[in-house]
Amino acid sequence: MDPILLDIPVSISTERLILRCPRTGDGPRLFEMLRDTADDLKPWMPWAQAAPQPDEAEVYCRRMQARFILREDLVMFVFVREADGSEGKLVGSIGLHRIDWPARRFEIGYWRRTGCAGQGWMTEAVKALSRFAFDTLGAQRVEVRMDDSNAPSWRLAERTGFTLEALLRSDSLTPQGERRSTRIYARVRGIEEPSSDQDVRAG
Repeated sequence: MDPILLDIPVSISTERLILRCPRTGDGPRLFEMLRDTADDLKPWMPWAQAAPQPDEAEVYCRRMQARFILREDLVMFVFVREADGSEGKLVGSIGLHRIDWPARRFEIGYWRRTGCAGQGWMTEAVKALSRFAFDTLGAQRVEVRMDDSNAPSWRLAERTGFTLEALLRSDSLTPQGERRSTRIYARVRGIEEPSSDQDVRAG
């Protein structure tokens, strides 16, 4: 089956959060979050080196909405869920990237807004998206990769049940051009995830 035919929900609700695909008009909220968080992202994210611009934030939201519809990249924004079920503060971004649909392999990426540490929001979001990948998308493997020096990121992977598979020593460069090593974590069907008779097969 062509992945574009898959009926994939555009949002996921948890006890405290709403994870939702970007859409037209989200640019101002994304710009505000990027402006608050840019300094924390610069050591890790190549795309965070330049100062964010409002128009670029809106372009990104529309592009990610299109890529979600095409099933090329499944980005979701992380909102605090208000008591009435509506979207509150935008506190982060998460997504399923580098998708291999025939193999049902996905890579989770995530980042959190500055000032939102200590709430457990990203832990909750990673758990929710992992469950979404396995239960809804039929994932066989979900990976997380990060710089070995990014301890908060790899500790989050460990808290959410991912297993360290490898340390790729001096495999790439930081955005500042320094040598770095990459940690690879994964959850795999039949190991961290139970096998299922209803696993989704490639069509």
